[in-house]
Amino acid sequence: MIYQTLTLSFKDQILKGQHDLLVDTIKLALYTSNASLDENTTIYSVTNEVSGGGYSAGGVVLSGVTINTSNKIVYVSFNNAVWNPASFTAAGGLIYNASKSNKSIAVLSFGADKIATNTFTVQMPPNTSSSALLRFT
Repeated sequence: MIYQTLTLSFKDQILKGQHDLLVDTIKLALYTSNASLDENTTIYSVTNEVSGGGYSAGGVVLSGVTINTSNKIVYVSFNNAVWNPASFTAAGGLIYNASKSNKSIAVLSFGADKIATNTFTVQMPPNTSSSALLRFT
């Protein structure tokens, strides 16, 4: 199963200053429905990672990283992640820090298998304190 969440290890490591999201290489890898990803996921793994046309192991680099503060909430946003061409099926993803030994940051669940036949886009939520993927209150 894939459960959407910030990983526990990331919460611990961010407070210890082990990640610099504005400098480090942050990536998004995609996974099949056979993957087991949740709050206890600690690092990127190739186990049950998507394979298919247009997808390379490790996923893509997330660009447009911004850190904002509003309404007593610190939040992080990313540009959409795009695979083009794409011919694969994905059920979720893992955001991880490739600069820090592939340490996990967050798990994404798509709610069901998503089938790509041309372009596959992971649309990131709006860059707001109530919508961003990574939020700290």
